[in-house]
Amino acid sequence: MDDSGEFTATHDVSPSEEPPDFDELDTPREVLKDQPIRERLFDIILQLRDPTKVSVIADRADCDPETAREYLDWFESMGIVREYPGRPTQYERNDAYFAWRRVEQIRSTYSNEEIRDELTDVLERLSDYRKRFDAEHPDNVSLVEVSRDLSTEEAWEELSEWKTLQQRAELLDAARRNDGTSSGQTGRIDA
Repeated sequence: MDDSGEFTATHDVSPSEEPPDFDELDTPREVLKDQPIRERLFDIILQLRDPTKVSVIADRADCDPETAREYLDWFESMGIVREYPGRPTQYERNDAYFAWRRVEQIRSTYSNEEIRDELTDVLERLSDYRKRFDAEHPDNVSLVEVSRDLSTEEAWEELSEWKTLQQRAELLDAARRNDGTSSGQTGRIDA
């Protein structure tokens, strides 16, 4: 939150800043290889969007499959991953855990009043988007139709911002309601 009370993310980029030389950057595997196995596995888990075999996860984390299986069982007991039993056993990131964690971070960082104020601001901005695009949700807006009035890039940015605000409102509302979101579903906004 800045001095004006706004929740903002700042990133100062100098106009004279040169883009990085991508050939000089380490590969993701090189970056991960010096980390402890648990951290490497956690980094891989964050990327899992679909059920993935233990052998694939172990290969990505550069560790033995049995070691990966032991850690994955531990991550599963913590709620960080979901196990899909069968042959072969597969795991995927548990988005419910990460939603719960984000709500808890909001609650521990901001007062109830700050959460309510930010939610009010976000809801007003969402209302503006609904009016502007004459739709209830950004998924209901045709990028092709909107691109008639805006450049495709501008339209994409507007719709992405709208979707991000929707997610933020759901998290703020869960934090405001003191909802543990044990299911991880932040759901409909009840403000």
